Formats: sequence, C-alpha cells, structure tokens
Amino acid sequence: MLKEKTNMRLLGFALLTLALVVPARAQEPPKQATLYKSPDCTCCEGHAAYLRRNGIQVKIIETPDLTAVKKANGVPAEFEGCHTILLDGYVIEGHVPITPIRKLLRERPAIKGISLPGMPLGSPGMTGTKEGPFVIYEISEGEKRVYSTE
Repeated sequence: MLKEKTNMRLLGFALLTLALVVPARAQEPPKQATLYKSPDCTCCEGHAAYLRRNGIQVKIIETPDLTAVKKANGVPAEFEGCHTILLDGYVIEGHVPITPIRKLLRERPAIKGISLPGMPLGSPGMTGTKEGPFVIYEISEGEKRVYSTE
C-alpha cells in the first residue's frame, strides 16, 4: 500500500513536471509582411511600426511605381491606399487596423485581401483624430463588399 502511494506521488510529480516543461501548444512564429511604399511617404513607416508592435514583422520596399504593385495584386483604383502590404497570401491595402488583419488571417476567406481606402485621419500610422468608423472592404472579384468596420 505504501509502495502504491509512493508510485502515485512519483507519477503525479512526473506529470506536473512535464506539464510545466512542455507548453500546451507551440507558439506560432511571427507573420512576415512586405510593405510597398512610395519613397517620399512617411506615414507608411508609421503603419509598419504599428504592425511590428502587434507582432507582424515588416520588410519595407520603396518603389517609384506603386501603381504597378497595386495592379499586379488586383487592387481596384477605388480601394487604393498609400501603401500595399503582402501578407500570408493576401494583399492589405492602406492603413488597415490590426483587428481586421487578424480576422483575415484567422478566417482565411477566399478573397484577394482587404482595404482601407485613402489615408483616413486617426488610422494606424496616420496623424489626426478618427472621425468615424473605418470601413474595410474586401478586395475580390464582383461587387463591392464591406469586410468589417473598426
């Protein structure tokens, strides 16, 4: 009886030690993004810094022909922002906040990507005060569709 209790204690101790040493699930590596921007734009740097603070590694590529990058990635003119990001098979256009980006990467919809058109005040990387909800659109074939509001 004493031997059984000792064995049970040892087993319990071993399991507890194993639970502390081995994490429940492996941590996902940080996402790698490539941000294409015009050489003279500074707000894009702010958006890249924002993404980095939120766990996304960002490589910045300056290009004098940003329009070609947008066209090559299927960004309609009405959805253009000041920079284009390629991340995990998607295009993210403009100063999109992190919540819709995380939603996109988690849900993995069958779309090309998402866009916050223009350069809205108060959006990540932009100065000024947010004047209303940000409307983030799907970049896909077909009709214009709202992906989320922030």
